[in-house]
Amino acid sequence: MRPTLQLLKSGRSAWKGPYFVAFPNLRDALTNHVPIKTQARSCTILPNFVGIRFMVHNGKDYMPVNVTQDMVGHKLGEFAHTKKRFTYKATKK
Repeated sequence: MRPTLQLLKSGRSAWKGPYFVAFPNLRDALTNHVPIKTQARSCTILPNFVGIRFMVHNGKDYMPVNVTQDMVGHKLGEFAHTKKRFTYKATKK
């Protein structure tokens, strides 16, 4: 089975193929809608992950990521941000 061209556009060598982690509870997550907790932020999203909910670790806690068709070929870590948006606090006068 050859990976699709969309999956090969990552920064990884073409002969290595996409990097992914074998999730043992993938079938259970698809049928029972149970989220999969993972710390594998560099795992490439494959077409069979579509419709599955992942809980991706961002360094502090787990962020929910619902996989859609547009996410195929990207990494899981791209959708669980590690930094908060900076806002200035209002000063009291």
